[in-house]
Amino acid sequence: MDPLSDVAVARRVARDIPDGAYVNLGIGMPILVGDVVGPDKEIVYHSENGILGMGPAPAPGEEDRELINAGKQPVTLLPGGSYFHHTDAFVMMRGGHIDISVLGAFQVSEGGDLANWITDVATMPPAVGGAMDLAVGARRVLVMTTHTTRDGRPKLLPRCTYPLTAAGVVDRVYTDLAVLDVGPGGFVVREMAPGLTRAELQSVTAARLTFADDVVELDPH
Repeated sequence: MDPLSDVAVARRVARDIPDGAYVNLGIGMPILVGDVVGPDKEIVYHSENGILGMGPAPAPGEEDRELINAGKQPVTLLPGGSYFHHTDAFVMMRGGHIDISVLGAFQVSEGGDLANWITDVATMPPAVGGAMDLAVGARRVLVMTTHTTRDGRPKLLPRCTYPLTAAGVVDRVYTDLAVLDVGPGGFVVREMAPGLTRAELQSVTAARLTFADDVVELDPH
């Protein structure tokens, strides 16, 4: 099998974000989405630490230590953008004003449950941040993650074994191997990485998969 790069997965996520959407990008892989959205779309990026109209990372040497995203990475502010108290940012999330949230995940269940704030690794401290509010407040929740852990354990499970961030919230999952919708019957595979067979995909997925009639091949670039 030939997994997609993180950037290729980000490009695939970007294709599903409509022009004019208000979007929050989670810490980690999801941040890449903001760098690959085409110039034909105007996306308004929100950060839960208090930014609306967030721009890309600044050029080296032009960082503003007072202007960072929720992951403490330096960002820029687009024309018309603003920054404010993080309480207001959370009001936007909890009030249903964010169209799409793109979140990372440690685990996703076939029922759309999301676990992304704590694992069983003692050296990784728990980090809730705004994930719980985003998971239940955004109108659509997209998960961007690797299909398995670094040691090969499946992330897509019948049930999450880690404490949940939110239950039944995930709409679509994008991994380095596939794009899957979360339907009433579990995971439905819509797209697969080049050269990957259905049996191979199922072998690295703990949850039972069903395959759409029109499964297509993912663009690896």
